[in-house]
Amino acid sequence: MERIGLRKFATLFLFGLLLLLGACGGPTYSTGSLPEIGSPEAAVQLPETPYRLGPGDRIRVVVFRHDDLSGEFQLDGAGSFSMPLINSVNANGLTAAELETEIETRLGQGYLVNPEVSVEILTYRPFYILGEVNRPGQYEYESGMTVLNAVALAGGFTYRADVDEILLQRGGSNAEPVVVPGNTRVQPGDIITVQERFF
Repeated sequence: MERIGLRKFATLFLFGLLLLLGACGGPTYSTGSLPEIGSPEAAVQLPETPYRLGPGDRIRVVVFRHDDLSGEFQLDGAGSFSMPLINSVNANGLTAAELETEIETRLGQGYLVNPEVSVEILTYRPFYILGEVNRPGQYEYESGMTVLNAVALAGGFTYRADVDEILLQRGGSNAEPVVVPGNTRVQPGDIITVQERFF
């Protein structure tokens, strides 16, 4: 009887010890939640910045009281488009508000008195997701999308994916890649690369 009691005590003690070690050994997540992508040590939270126009964007320009000058325009490979009267307009790197000011300034130089202009972005250039996702490639941008949403759109992670090191390049393929968390907002033209983990 004494041996049985000791055996039970030892079993319960080891079980309790394992539970304690399990609780201390790593993070736990409630049902339905996921760990955040990007390690806290390396991840960079990019600042929220106004969207800047670039090649491939499609815009609507409205010149109030002048329907003949208004219209929809596609930005070419240099981020420019052509308007009546003022010809080529370079919109590359400008926000919609900055482009409104630029067009108003140019129309006011000998063409119109106190022109009023509105610029609306109709379609954005795509973003790209590469590396260890099931369907890498080019995808249409949707407002409010995060890196995690982009991964889901691309079919999710492959089994080789390093979910703690997702790189983002903003500003073209020559931009410096940074490790970002999964809640980072995607912008048109971003290049997301999911790294392969080393087993």
